Amino acid sequence: MYQFGTHTTYQGYIRYNCGAVLMMSLLLLAVVLCSLMTGSAGLGLTDVFLALAGKGSSMAETVLWNVRLPRICTAVAVGIALSLAGCMMQNVLRNPLASSSTLGVSQGASFGAAFAIVFLDAGLYAESSFFTFSQSWLITLCAFAGGLCTTAVILGLSRLAGVSPAGMILAGVALSSLFMGGTAIIQYYADDIKVASVVYWTFGDLGRTGFGRTGIIFLASLLAFVFFYCNCWNYNALESGSNTAKSLGVQVDRLVVATMVAATLIASVAVAFVGTISFVGLVAPHISRFFVGNNYRFLLPCSALMGAIIMVMAELVSRTAVSPSILPIGALTSFLGAPVFLYMIFKKGGVK
Repeated sequence: MYQFGTHTTYQGYIRYNCGAVLMMSLLLLAVVLCSLMTGSAGLGLTDVFLALAGKGSSMAETVLWNVRLPRICTAVAVGIALSLAGCMMQNVLRNPLASSSTLGVSQGASFGAAFAIVFLDAGLYAESSFFTFSQSWLITLCAFAGGLCTTAVILGLSRLAGVSPAGMILAGVALSSLFMGGTAIIQYYADDIKVASVVYWTFGDLGRTGFGRTGIIFLASLLAFVFFYCNCWNYNALESGSNTAKSLGVQVDRLVVATMVAATLIASVAVAFVGTISFVGLVAPHISRFFVGNNYRFLLPCSALMGAIIMVMAELVSRTAVSPSILPIGALTSFLGAPVFLYMIFKKGGVK
């Protein structure tokens, strides 16, 4: 992991971390361009730029604007949302294994979305009606409520019962099982069409998204990022412990609650639109820490960029691995995240 001590000046430290953010930005751009070019249509770099400018062939513009670009934009938005949520949960809960998936927030949000689909008839809406958000927001609000219930339990265990970081992960596993069982019961009593819609959430898929839903995820993530970044010095203080942060004037209790609510919101919005995507929020912040350490001035943007990179790469693999079939992206991120999760559990001091 990068350490400030490798530089003799603070200016060198700032330059290094700014360079890391820039390199991740360029890497994300390269991965996006690669994904735009890769596929059965065989578009070249020139074809992509011409299609983006509206001067390409009709085939290239159709493939780009109707198939690849919506999926890639959604992948970027979801990666940013989940990685920001995971990064902040790890900070305020003082737990390196915390994320929306390991704490049960994603599963709670999926349960809320399933409840809205089956019992409130809030099925998937037509993307063409961009300004008709009633059904979309109903699913999102129910997903947020489900994720918030999990957050309330985790915060209660952390602050009232004094549960250890490892205990919180076990509580998250229990809550995940509870919500998954509830989702299964909902599916049992639903008709075939609604069951198919609920299964969509459990798989995790980018294929039924569009620019309208992607804009909602981006907006929620942007607002959350602004809030997180304005408090980056408070999060840096929390890295030294709650008592140290309080001695420096940080209102720890308010900060923890507000941060968890904001993190739950963006994770729930992402789940409500694309389904359960596991482990991205766990993996991306830790990869970013390897490059920039725990300074949240740089860790926040790096985590967001790394989450977007992981999601775009997963989208590319899901679309091309067994072409013309498309693999569920949730399964691919689980293949990536599960080994990392096991490594962190057995790593010395990983769950203390």
